[in-house]
Amino acid sequence: MTSYAVINPATGETVKTYNTISDADLTAAITTADDAHTWSRSISVEERAALVRRVAELHVERRQELADIIVREMGKPVEQALGEVDFSADIYAYYADNAVELLKDETISLLAGEGSALIRRSSLGVLLGIMPWNFPYYQVARFAGPNLIIGNTILLKHAEQCPESSAAIAQIMLDAGFPVGAYTNLYASHDQISTVIADKRVQGVSLTGSERAGAAIAEIAGRNLKKVVLELGGSDPFILLSTDDLDETVGAAVAARLDNNGQACNAAKRFIVIEELYQPFLDKFTAAINAVELGDPTKDGTGLGPLSSKKATETLTEQVARAVAQGATLVTGGTSEGNFYAGTVLTDVSPGSDAFHEEFFGPVAQIFSVPDEAAAVALANNTPFGLGSYVFTTDPEQALRVADGIEAGMVFINLVGADGAELPFGGVKRSGSGRELGRFGADEFVNKKMIRIG
Repeated sequence: MTSYAVINPATGETVKTYNTISDADLTAAITTADDAHTWSRSISVEERAALVRRVAELHVERRQELADIIVREMGKPVEQALGEVDFSADIYAYYADNAVELLKDETISLLAGEGSALIRRSSLGVLLGIMPWNFPYYQVARFAGPNLIIGNTILLKHAEQCPESSAAIAQIMLDAGFPVGAYTNLYASHDQISTVIADKRVQGVSLTGSERAGAAIAEIAGRNLKKVVLELGGSDPFILLSTDDLDETVGAAVAARLDNNGQACNAAKRFIVIEELYQPFLDKFTAAINAVELGDPTKDGTGLGPLSSKKATETLTEQVARAVAQGATLVTGGTSEGNFYAGTVLTDVSPGSDAFHEEFFGPVAQIFSVPDEAAAVALANNTPFGLGSYVFTTDPEQALRVADGIEAGMVFINLVGADGAELPFGGVKRSGSGRELGRFGADEFVNKKMIRIG
Protein backbone atom coordinates (compact mmCIF):
# COMPACT_ATOMS: atom_id res chain seq x y z
CA MET A 1 0.00 0.00 0.00
CA THR A 2 1.41 3.39 -1.01
CA SER A 3 1.79 5.79 1.91
CA TYR A 4 1.12 9.46 1.21
CA ALA A 5 2.61 11.76 3.81
CA VAL A 6 4.17 15.15 4.29
CA ILE A 7 7.53 14.52 5.98
CA ASN A 8 9.52 17.72 6.39
CA PRO A 9 13.03 16.83 5.13
CA ALA A 10 14.61 19.67 7.10
CA THR A 11 13.37 18.36 10.44
CA GLY A 12 12.28 14.77 9.82
CA GLU A 13 8.84 15.58 11.24
CA THR A 14 5.85 13.72 9.82
CA VAL A 15 3.41 16.59 9.39
CA LYS A 16 0.39 14.72 8.06
CA THR A 17 -0.51 11.39 6.49
CA TYR A 18 -3.14 10.72 3.84
CA ASN A 19 -5.19 7.65 3.02
CA THR A 20 -4.79 5.87 -0.31
CA ILE A 21 -7.91 5.91 -2.48
CA SER A 22 -10.11 2.81 -2.36
CA ASP A 23 -10.61 0.72 -5.48
CA ALA A 24 -14.28 1.67 -5.58
CA ASP A 25 -13.53 5.37 -5.34
CA LEU A 26 -10.86 5.02 -8.02
CA THR A 27 -13.35 3.45 -10.41
CA ALA A 28 -15.78 6.25 -9.64
CA ALA A 29 -13.07 8.87 -10.31
CA ILE A 30 -12.39 7.42 -13.76
CA THR A 31 -16.12 7.46 -14.51
CA THR A 32 -16.43 11.08 -13.39
CA ALA A 33 -13.44 12.08 -15.52
CA ASP A 34 -14.95 10.34 -18.53
CA ASP A 35 -18.26 12.12 -17.93
CA ALA A 36 -16.46 15.46 -17.63
CA HIS A 37 -14.94 14.94 -21.07
CA THR A 38 -18.44 15.24 -22.52
CA TRP A 39 -18.72 18.63 -20.79
CA SER A 40 -15.33 19.82 -22.03
CA ARG A 41 -16.26 18.99 -25.62
CA SER A 42 -19.47 20.97 -25.29
CA ILE A 43 -17.76 24.31 -24.63
CA SER A 44 -15.54 26.42 -26.85
CA VAL A 45 -11.77 26.73 -26.82
CA GLU A 46 -12.22 30.29 -25.60
CA GLU A 47 -14.29 29.11 -22.64
CA ARG A 48 -11.73 26.48 -21.68
CA ALA A 49 -8.97 29.07 -22.02
CA ALA A 50 -10.81 31.42 -19.66
CA LEU A 51 -10.87 28.71 -16.99
CA VAL A 52 -7.16 27.99 -17.44
CA ARG A 53 -6.44 31.73 -17.22
CA ARG A 54 -8.21 31.75 -13.85
CA VAL A 55 -6.00 28.84 -12.76
CA ALA A 56 -3.00 31.05 -13.51
CA GLU A 57 -4.47 33.94 -11.54
CA LEU A 58 -5.16 31.73 -8.52
CA HIS A 59 -1.55 30.54 -8.48
CA VAL A 60 -0.47 34.18 -8.25
CA GLU A 61 -3.06 35.01 -5.59
CA ARG A 62 -2.02 32.03 -3.45
CA ARG A 63 1.71 32.08 -4.22
CA GLN A 64 2.95 32.34 -0.62
CA GLU A 65 0.62 29.60 0.63
CA LEU A 66 1.57 27.32 -2.27
CA ALA A 67 5.28 28.01 -1.80
CA ASP A 68 5.15 27.26 1.92
CA ILE A 69 3.58 23.87 1.17
CA ILE A 70 6.42 22.63 -1.02
CA VAL A 71 9.07 23.96 1.36
CA ARG A 72 7.49 21.60 3.92
CA GLU A 73 7.08 18.72 1.50
CA MET A 74 10.45 18.59 -0.24
CA GLY A 75 12.75 21.24 1.24
CA LYS A 76 12.89 23.69 -1.66
CA PRO A 77 14.30 27.07 -0.52
CA VAL A 78 11.37 29.46 -0.20
CA GLU A 79 12.59 31.98 -2.79
CA GLN A 80 12.88 29.17 -5.33
CA ALA A 81 9.48 27.85 -4.27
CA LEU A 82 7.91 31.24 -4.98
CA GLY A 83 9.67 31.25 -8.34
CA GLU A 84 8.22 27.84 -9.15
CA VAL A 85 4.70 29.03 -8.38
CA ASP A 86 5.21 32.08 -10.58
CA PHE A 87 6.55 29.99 -13.45
CA SER A 88 3.61 27.60 -13.14
CA ALA A 89 1.24 30.56 -13.39
CA ASP A 90 3.11 31.72 -16.49
CA ILE A 91 2.63 28.31 -18.11
CA TYR A 92 -1.12 28.29 -17.53
CA ALA A 93 -1.31 31.87 -18.79
CA TYR A 94 0.67 30.99 -21.91
CA TYR A 95 -1.74 28.24 -22.85
CA ALA A 96 -4.75 30.39 -22.05
CA ASP A 97 -3.42 33.27 -24.15
CA ASN A 98 -2.47 31.05 -27.11
CA ALA A 99 -5.23 28.43 -26.99
CA VAL A 100 -7.06 29.58 -30.10
CA GLU A 101 -3.87 29.86 -32.15
CA LEU A 102 -2.53 26.48 -30.99
CA LEU A 103 -5.77 24.66 -31.79
CA LYS A 104 -6.84 26.41 -34.98
CA ASP A 105 -7.47 24.43 -38.17
CA GLU A 106 -4.42 23.78 -40.33
CA THR A 107 -4.89 23.93 -44.10
CA ILE A 108 -3.21 21.28 -46.27
CA SER A 109 -2.13 22.21 -49.79
CA LEU A 110 -3.38 19.49 -52.11
CA LEU A 111 -1.03 17.95 -54.64
CA ALA A 112 -3.90 16.75 -56.82
CA GLY A 113 -7.67 16.81 -57.04
CA GLU A 114 -10.36 19.38 -56.45
CA GLY A 115 -11.53 20.83 -53.15
CA SER A 116 -9.59 21.30 -49.95
CA ALA A 117 -8.21 19.55 -46.87
CA LEU A 118 -7.48 20.53 -43.31
CA ILE A 119 -6.33 19.23 -39.95
CA ARG A 120 -8.72 19.85 -37.05
CA ARG A 121 -7.42 19.27 -33.55
CA SER A 122 -9.66 17.79 -30.86
CA SER A 123 -9.33 16.14 -27.48
CA LEU A 124 -8.74 12.43 -26.86
CA GLY A 125 -10.48 12.03 -23.51
CA VAL A 126 -9.23 11.01 -20.08
CA LEU A 127 -5.47 11.25 -19.48
CA LEU A 128 -3.36 10.05 -16.56
CA GLY A 129 -0.50 12.18 -15.31
CA ILE A 130 2.15 10.73 -12.97
CA MET A 131 4.24 13.50 -11.50
CA PRO A 132 7.43 13.69 -9.37
CA TRP A 133 8.21 15.52 -6.15
CA ASN A 134 11.01 17.84 -7.29
CA PHE A 135 8.81 20.51 -8.91
CA PRO A 136 5.34 19.83 -7.52
CA TYR A 137 3.52 22.69 -9.30
CA TYR A 138 5.64 23.20 -12.41
CA GLN A 139 5.51 19.56 -13.49
CA VAL A 140 1.73 19.53 -13.23
CA ALA A 141 1.39 22.83 -15.10
CA ARG A 142 3.42 21.46 -18.03
CA PHE A 143 0.95 18.60 -18.38
CA ALA A 144 -2.34 20.14 -17.26
CA GLY A 145 -2.05 23.54 -18.96
CA PRO A 146 -2.10 22.36 -22.58
CA ASN A 147 -4.40 19.42 -22.03
CA LEU A 148 -7.10 21.44 -20.31
CA ILE A 149 -7.28 23.91 -23.20
CA ILE A 150 -7.44 20.97 -25.62
CA GLY A 151 -10.40 19.58 -23.69
CA ASN A 152 -8.85 16.44 -22.25
CA THR A 153 -9.72 15.60 -18.66
CA ILE A 154 -7.03 14.69 -16.17
CA LEU A 155 -6.41 12.09 -13.50
CA LEU A 156 -3.31 13.16 -11.58
CA LYS A 157 -1.21 10.87 -9.41
CA HIS A 158 1.43 12.93 -7.67
CA ALA A 159 4.46 11.72 -5.75
CA GLU A 160 3.74 10.16 -2.37
CA GLN A 161 5.55 12.98 -0.57
CA CYS A 162 3.48 15.72 -2.24
CA PRO A 163 -0.08 15.08 -1.05
CA GLU A 164 -0.63 18.61 0.26
CA SER A 165 0.49 20.41 -2.89
CA SER A 166 -1.45 18.01 -5.10
CA ALA A 167 -4.60 18.72 -3.10
CA ALA A 168 -3.95 22.46 -3.38
CA ILE A 169 -3.74 22.19 -7.18
CA ALA A 170 -6.99 20.22 -7.34
CA GLN A 171 -8.69 22.89 -5.22
CA ILE A 172 -7.43 25.62 -7.55
CA MET A 173 -8.99 23.79 -10.50
CA LEU A 174 -12.35 23.67 -8.77
CA ASP A 175 -12.13 27.27 -7.61
CA ALA A 176 -11.26 28.33 -11.17
CA GLY A 177 -14.59 26.92 -12.34
CA PHE A 178 -13.71 23.50 -13.72
CA PRO A 179 -16.40 20.92 -12.88
CA VAL A 180 -15.73 17.86 -10.78
CA GLY A 181 -13.97 15.32 -12.97
CA ALA A 182 -12.15 17.74 -15.24
CA TYR A 183 -9.11 17.45 -12.98
CA THR A 184 -8.93 14.79 -10.27
CA ASN A 185 -6.19 14.27 -7.69
CA LEU A 186 -5.59 10.58 -6.96
CA TYR A 187 -3.81 9.22 -3.88
CA ALA A 188 -3.35 5.94 -5.73
CA SER A 189 -0.99 3.01 -5.19
CA HIS A 190 1.35 1.74 -7.88
CA ASP A 191 -0.86 -1.32 -8.41
CA GLN A 192 -3.90 0.91 -8.80
CA ILE A 193 -2.10 2.98 -11.44
CA SER A 194 -1.74 -0.16 -13.55
CA THR A 195 -5.51 -0.53 -13.34
CA VAL A 196 -6.04 3.08 -14.41
CA ILE A 197 -3.81 2.73 -17.47
CA ALA A 198 -5.57 -0.48 -18.48
CA ASP A 199 -9.02 1.12 -18.28
CA LYS A 200 -10.39 1.57 -21.80
CA ARG A 201 -11.66 5.06 -20.96
CA VAL A 202 -8.13 6.31 -20.30
CA GLN A 203 -6.53 7.41 -23.58
CA GLY A 204 -2.96 8.22 -22.60
CA VAL A 205 -0.42 8.67 -19.86
CA SER A 206 2.34 11.18 -19.17
CA LEU A 207 5.06 10.44 -16.63
CA THR A 208 7.90 12.54 -15.32
CA GLY A 209 10.23 10.49 -13.16
CA SER A 210 13.04 7.97 -13.09
CA GLU A 211 14.18 5.61 -15.83
CA ARG A 212 12.84 2.69 -13.81
CA ALA A 213 9.41 4.27 -13.42
CA GLY A 214 9.35 5.27 -17.07
CA ALA A 215 10.17 1.78 -18.26
CA ALA A 216 7.48 0.27 -16.03
CA ILE A 217 4.78 2.71 -17.14
CA ALA A 218 5.75 2.47 -20.82
CA GLU A 219 5.48 -1.32 -20.62
CA ILE A 220 1.98 -1.14 -19.16
CA ALA A 221 0.93 1.55 -21.63
CA GLY A 222 2.29 -0.43 -24.55
CA ARG A 223 0.50 -3.55 -23.47
CA ASN A 224 -2.74 -1.56 -23.45
CA LEU A 225 -1.98 0.40 -26.65
CA LYS A 226 -1.97 3.77 -24.90
CA LYS A 227 -0.07 6.87 -26.00
CA VAL A 228 2.71 7.73 -23.53
CA VAL A 229 4.94 10.78 -22.99
CA LEU A 230 8.02 10.28 -20.80
CA GLU A 231 10.30 12.89 -19.25
CA LEU A 232 12.96 10.96 -17.40
CA GLY A 233 16.43 11.54 -16.01
CA GLY A 234 19.36 13.53 -17.27
CA SER A 235 23.08 14.01 -16.80
CA ASP A 236 23.35 17.27 -18.67
CA PRO A 237 26.76 18.45 -19.89
CA PHE A 238 27.99 21.99 -19.33
CA ILE A 239 30.65 22.59 -21.97
CA LEU A 240 33.09 25.48 -21.49
CA LEU A 241 35.27 26.20 -24.52
CA SER A 242 36.04 29.90 -24.07
CA THR A 243 34.86 32.86 -22.01
CA ASP A 244 35.50 36.57 -21.61
CA ASP A 245 34.54 36.42 -17.93
CA LEU A 246 35.43 33.23 -16.07
CA ASP A 247 33.93 34.41 -12.79
CA GLU A 248 30.57 35.02 -14.46
CA THR A 249 30.72 31.65 -16.20
CA VAL A 250 31.54 29.90 -12.93
CA GLY A 251 28.60 31.65 -11.30
CA ALA A 252 26.32 30.33 -14.04
CA ALA A 253 27.79 26.84 -13.65
CA VAL A 254 27.19 26.76 -9.89
CA ALA A 255 23.65 28.05 -10.32
CA ALA A 256 22.98 25.39 -12.95
CA ARG A 257 24.17 22.65 -10.58
CA LEU A 258 22.63 23.79 -7.28
CA ASP A 259 19.15 24.92 -8.37
CA ASN A 260 16.46 23.07 -6.42
CA ASN A 261 19.15 21.71 -4.08
CA GLY A 262 20.70 19.96 -7.07
CA GLN A 263 17.56 17.93 -7.69
CA ALA A 264 16.56 18.82 -11.25
CA CYS A 265 16.56 16.45 -14.18
CA ASN A 266 17.88 19.18 -16.48
CA ALA A 267 20.52 20.53 -14.11
CA ALA A 268 24.09 20.76 -15.36
CA LYS A 269 25.80 17.76 -13.80
CA ARG A 270 28.92 17.13 -15.90
CA PHE A 271 31.23 20.10 -16.46
CA ILE A 272 33.42 19.60 -19.52
CA VAL A 273 36.13 22.25 -19.67
CA ILE A 274 38.77 22.99 -22.31
CA GLU A 275 42.14 22.08 -20.78
CA GLU A 276 43.60 25.61 -20.68
CA LEU A 277 40.65 26.73 -18.52
CA TYR A 278 40.28 23.54 -16.50
CA GLN A 279 42.38 24.33 -13.43
CA PRO A 280 41.19 27.92 -12.95
CA PHE A 281 37.59 26.77 -13.51
CA LEU A 282 37.99 23.92 -11.00
CA ASP A 283 39.52 26.24 -8.40
CA LYS A 284 36.87 28.94 -8.80
CA PHE A 285 33.98 26.46 -9.01
CA THR A 286 35.14 24.68 -5.85
CA ALA A 287 35.46 27.96 -3.97
CA ALA A 288 32.06 29.12 -5.17
CA ILE A 289 30.27 25.90 -4.25
CA ASN A 290 31.93 25.95 -0.82
CA ALA A 291 30.67 29.49 -0.31
CA VAL A 292 27.03 28.40 -0.69
CA GLU A 293 25.85 27.72 2.83
CA LEU A 294 23.42 25.00 3.77
CA GLY A 295 20.46 26.59 5.50
CA ASP A 296 16.86 26.66 6.59
CA PRO A 297 14.69 26.47 3.44
CA THR A 298 12.05 28.69 5.06
CA LYS A 299 14.50 31.61 5.28
CA ASP A 300 15.07 34.13 2.51
CA GLY A 301 18.56 33.93 1.03
CA THR A 302 19.08 30.21 1.59
CA GLY A 303 20.99 28.86 -1.40
CA LEU A 304 21.05 25.18 -0.54
CA GLY A 305 18.42 23.42 1.53
CA PRO A 306 18.00 19.76 2.43
CA LEU A 307 17.61 16.91 0.01
CA SER A 308 14.02 15.83 -0.38
CA SER A 309 14.03 12.83 1.94
CA LYS A 310 16.10 10.45 4.02
CA LYS A 311 16.07 8.00 1.12
CA ALA A 312 17.42 10.65 -1.26
CA THR A 313 20.26 11.43 1.14
CA GLU A 314 21.15 7.77 1.56
CA THR A 315 21.14 7.22 -2.21
CA LEU A 316 23.39 10.20 -2.94
CA THR A 317 25.76 9.32 -0.10
CA GLU A 318 26.15 5.79 -1.44
CA GLN A 319 26.71 7.03 -5.01
CA VAL A 320 29.50 9.40 -3.99
CA ALA A 321 31.19 6.79 -1.81
CA ARG A 322 31.05 4.27 -4.64
CA ALA A 323 32.45 6.83 -7.10
CA VAL A 324 35.43 7.46 -4.83
CA ALA A 325 35.93 3.74 -4.30
CA GLN A 326 36.06 3.32 -8.08
CA GLY A 327 38.77 5.94 -8.53
CA ALA A 328 37.14 9.38 -8.49
CA THR A 329 38.80 12.20 -6.56
CA LEU A 330 36.65 13.95 -3.94
CA VAL A 331 37.73 17.58 -4.24
CA THR A 332 35.25 18.93 -1.71
CA GLY A 333 32.04 17.95 0.06
CA GLY A 334 30.71 14.43 0.29
CA THR A 335 29.33 15.04 3.77
CA SER A 336 25.83 15.39 5.18
CA GLU A 337 24.06 16.33 8.37
CA GLY A 338 20.58 14.92 8.44
CA ASN A 339 19.26 15.53 4.94
CA PHE A 340 21.51 18.54 4.38
CA TYR A 341 24.13 17.44 1.85
CA ALA A 342 27.14 19.65 1.20
CA GLY A 343 28.01 20.88 -2.28
CA THR A 344 30.36 18.27 -3.72
CA VAL A 345 32.92 18.20 -6.53
CA LEU A 346 34.30 15.04 -8.13
CA THR A 347 37.14 14.78 -10.65
CA ASP A 348 38.89 11.82 -12.29
CA VAL A 349 35.58 10.05 -12.96
CA SER A 350 36.56 7.37 -15.46
CA PRO A 351 34.41 5.90 -18.26
CA GLY A 352 34.50 2.47 -16.64
CA SER A 353 33.00 3.64 -13.35
CA ASP A 354 29.35 3.66 -12.33
CA ALA A 355 29.44 7.39 -11.69
CA PHE A 356 30.34 8.12 -15.31
CA HIS A 357 26.94 6.87 -16.50
CA GLU A 358 24.71 7.59 -13.50
CA GLU A 359 22.57 10.59 -12.68
CA PHE A 360 23.45 12.25 -9.34
CA PHE A 361 20.27 13.81 -7.95
CA GLY A 362 21.76 16.30 -5.55
CA PRO A 363 24.50 18.98 -5.33
CA VAL A 364 27.28 16.86 -6.84
CA ALA A 365 29.31 18.12 -9.82
CA GLN A 366 31.67 16.08 -11.98
CA ILE A 367 34.38 18.14 -13.70
CA PHE A 368 36.35 16.94 -16.74
CA SER A 369 39.20 18.32 -18.83
CA VAL A 370 39.22 17.97 -22.63
CA PRO A 371 41.81 19.00 -25.24
CA ASP A 372 39.47 20.35 -27.90
CA GLU A 373 35.94 20.87 -29.19
CA ALA A 374 35.63 17.41 -30.73
CA ALA A 375 36.60 15.74 -27.46
CA ALA A 376 34.12 17.91 -25.58
CA VAL A 377 31.24 16.86 -27.82
CA ALA A 378 32.27 13.20 -27.68
CA LEU A 379 32.37 13.28 -23.87
CA ALA A 380 29.07 15.14 -23.69
CA ASN A 381 27.44 12.42 -25.78
CA ASN A 382 29.02 9.52 -23.85
CA THR A 383 26.00 9.08 -21.61
CA PRO A 384 22.77 7.10 -21.74
CA PHE A 385 20.87 10.36 -21.25
CA GLY A 386 19.97 13.13 -23.67
CA LEU A 387 17.83 15.73 -21.94
CA GLY A 388 19.46 19.18 -21.86
CA SER A 389 22.89 20.71 -22.32
CA TYR A 390 24.79 23.97 -21.91
CA VAL A 391 27.48 25.43 -24.17
CA PHE A 392 29.67 28.40 -23.22
CA THR A 393 31.90 29.91 -25.88
CA THR A 394 32.76 33.32 -27.30
CA ASP A 395 32.61 31.94 -30.87
CA PRO A 396 29.03 32.07 -32.30
CA GLU A 397 29.82 29.65 -35.12
CA GLN A 398 31.38 27.20 -32.71
CA ALA A 399 28.34 27.49 -30.45
CA LEU A 400 25.92 26.37 -33.17
CA ARG A 401 28.34 23.72 -34.41
CA VAL A 402 28.57 22.19 -30.95
CA ALA A 403 24.81 22.51 -30.46
CA ASP A 404 24.30 20.53 -33.67
CA GLY A 405 26.65 17.82 -32.43
CA ILE A 406 25.13 17.33 -28.99
CA GLU A 407 22.69 14.44 -28.61
CA ALA A 408 20.08 16.13 -26.46
CA GLY A 409 16.59 17.54 -26.66
CA MET A 410 17.67 21.01 -25.54
CA VAL A 411 20.77 23.18 -25.85
CA PHE A 412 21.29 26.47 -24.01
CA ILE A 413 24.12 28.65 -25.30
CA ASN A 414 25.88 31.07 -22.91
CA LEU A 415 23.07 31.10 -20.36
CA VAL A 416 21.37 28.97 -17.70
CA GLY A 417 17.95 29.09 -16.07
CA ALA A 418 16.39 30.19 -19.34
CA ASP A 419 13.43 27.81 -19.51
CA GLY A 420 10.20 29.40 -20.69
CA ALA A 421 6.57 28.44 -21.14
CA GLU A 422 6.98 28.88 -24.88
CA LEU A 423 10.10 26.67 -25.13
CA PRO A 424 9.58 22.92 -25.72
CA PHE A 425 11.00 20.66 -23.01
CA GLY A 426 12.03 17.05 -23.50
CA GLY A 427 14.85 14.71 -24.38
CA VAL A 428 16.14 11.77 -26.38
CA LYS A 429 17.85 8.47 -25.59
CA ARG A 430 17.02 7.32 -22.03
CA SER A 431 15.77 10.77 -21.08
CA GLY A 432 12.39 9.99 -22.56
CA SER A 433 10.14 10.73 -25.50
CA GLY A 434 7.66 13.43 -26.43
CA ARG A 435 7.65 17.12 -25.58
CA GLU A 436 6.02 19.41 -23.06
CA LEU A 437 5.65 23.20 -23.08
CA GLY A 438 5.42 25.48 -26.10
CA ARG A 439 3.33 24.55 -29.09
CA PHE A 440 4.63 20.97 -29.09
CA GLY A 441 3.24 20.49 -25.59
CA ALA A 442 -0.23 21.11 -26.99
CA ASP A 443 0.29 18.60 -29.78
CA GLU A 444 0.90 15.36 -27.87
CA PHE A 445 -2.49 14.22 -26.61
CA VAL A 446 -4.65 15.50 -29.44
CA ASN A 447 -6.52 13.95 -32.33
CA LYS A 448 -5.13 15.61 -35.45
CA LYS A 449 -8.09 14.75 -37.60
CA MET A 450 -7.69 15.07 -41.37
CA ILE A 451 -10.79 16.37 -43.16
CA ARG A 452 -10.83 16.18 -46.98
CA ILE A 453 -13.52 18.15 -48.75
CA GLY A 454 -14.49 17.50 -52.39
